[in-house]
Amino acid sequence: MNWTAILVGDGPCRRITPEEAQDYHGPGFIWSHVEAGDQLELPPFVRADVPEVAANALVAAETRPRCDRVGEGAIINLRGPSEPDVQISDRLVSIRTWARAGRVDSVTRRPLAATAAVMARMEKGEILDPGDLVAAYAREISSTLDPQVAQLGDELDDYESGLQEANKFRLRYAITRIRSEAIAFRRFVAPDRDALTMLAGYDFDWLEEDDRLHSREAADRFARMAEELEAVRERAALLHEQLTDLRAEEIDQRALLISVVAFIFLPLTFITGLLGMNVDGIPDAHDPFAFWWVVVVCILIGLGVLAWFVRRQWLRR
Repeated sequence: MNWTAILVGDGPCRRITPEEAQDYHGPGFIWSHVEAGDQLELPPFVRADVPEVAANALVAAETRPRCDRVGEGAIINLRGPSEPDVQISDRLVSIRTWARAGRVDSVTRRPLAATAAVMARMEKGEILDPGDLVAAYAREISSTLDPQVAQLGDELDDYESGLQEANKFRLRYAITRIRSEAIAFRRFVAPDRDALTMLAGYDFDWLEEDDRLHSREAADRFARMAEELEAVRERAALLHEQLTDLRAEEIDQRALLISVVAFIFLPLTFITGLLGMNVDGIPDAHDPFAFWWVVVVCILIGLGVLAWFVRRQWLRR
């Protein structure tokens, strides 16, 4: 478990010790961040300043995006992309936040990609209060997630344009993967939108108007991503149906071709079988040109059957 406390708004932002965090009462605010891993508990010096309902929300084993008001504070859970090369079961990792005037406590079980960008903005002096911090996380998560959602749509566009030439089996697996990722993304993107919309509607003293505007902006971005993911899911399902139809059509064409070949050779097999019987009385058995006459007759019969199929348009694709 890694714990970091940063003092913001009282001179240049700096890391502080647990003792300093407990004794500080302004004028800036403290951001206490815990990367808990699989250890679902808060450090004692953090839990001492957190209400029971908020503490339970911070260390819950399973979470979904939400925003609930508790007195003059807010429990804010969001989901966003993890840092690269982080092995996770869910497509997005959570950040659980308890925000109020003067302090923000946040917990993640896996490293969140947006955290580094938020800390960089904090070091530049762009984050001065809890509302700025929450809004910064919302903007960074939505900005990080947006290109990934757009990439799913771009990949699906490429697969649609190459539908006729692509390997059907590989394409089917690729489309299934895209559809699964879209479902996994949308599971959390839509609640992210609802949580930020609800946060923007609260009248906290520590949440300024520009923070509400940034939260609404991020919520609108999440709403657009949710719509895009829904479209990707529906397009993937439709494309999968088209692949199934194309595959069935290919099988029908091949089966028809095999049937035509078999039908052509059916009368020829009868003739050759009849003339190949090892009995006396076969006409022209001793004629030196009898074999070639049989070959000619077989060719004519085969061409006649093939012409009949062509005339009936059975061989047309």
